[in-house]
Amino acid sequence: MFERLKEDIRTVKERDPAARSTFEVLTNYPGLHALLLHRAAHKIWKSGFCWLGRTLSTFNRWLTGIEIHPGATIGRRFFIDHGMGVVIGETAIIHDDVTLYHGVTLGGTSPNRGKSHPSNQGKRHPTLEEGVVVGAGAKVLGPFVVGANAKIGSNSVVVREVPEGATVVGIPGRIVKKREKVDSRRQQMAEKIGFDAYAVTEDMPDPTANAISAMLDHMQAVDGRIEKLCLTLRERGLDCGDKQLPELREEDFASVKSDAESETLSHP
Repeated sequence: MFERLKEDIRTVKERDPAARSTFEVLTNYPGLHALLLHRAAHKIWKSGFCWLGRTLSTFNRWLTGIEIHPGATIGRRFFIDHGMGVVIGETAIIHDDVTLYHGVTLGGTSPNRGKSHPSNQGKRHPTLEEGVVVGAGAKVLGPFVVGANAKIGSNSVVVREVPEGATVVGIPGRIVKKREKVDSRRQQMAEKIGFDAYAVTEDMPDPTANAISAMLDHMQAVDGRIEKLCLTLRERGLDCGDKQLPELREEDFASVKSDAESETLSHP
């Protein structure tokens, strides 16, 4: 029991840079308190004393602000950061090394009576495999699997299976790809028009940012092709129509830059 507690404390220290000492973690981390009380409630529930298990889970919610049904199955090194408003349903299964942030719901979409068993029969809540991270306010609803090492963005609503290693954002949740290496010419063009897609972290990309990045890629490719075409025409003594292209002026994109800077300040 003490070895498991040491592992839980070590997990908090590893995933939360604000954790300064073992005593602080033991006395001031509701996620740890909720996990310890859930283990007791889960054992009581599995022993057939359902009312007593629910009563202990209700006390757990009152004490920590975290609601974990006693029937939920939770693995090792589970970490709930901040914790307030987290809800974990009866048939939810959480594997090892999973992290949840505040306001997360692992809920069900079926009115059928659930069974606290890993089988799919009567299962109403999601299964989170090893290493899953669920951002603040996200809702994962239904009896599907979120694959190992997947990430779910803050405030996303996920209602279908998530592949291993995928990142999901939005409402409804959709899978987004990780950004590839940034092209220097694309970066220059983005800066010129006041768009900085790369302020979005690589692990949690933004779909709109990716769409604009794709347009910048296309613009950069077209620009390069036109330059090569004009160079070839000049070498052959032909006129390529060297008309001066309209200049991209800073003031034309002042409002875009202002919005981008405001967004960066509000979401550091």
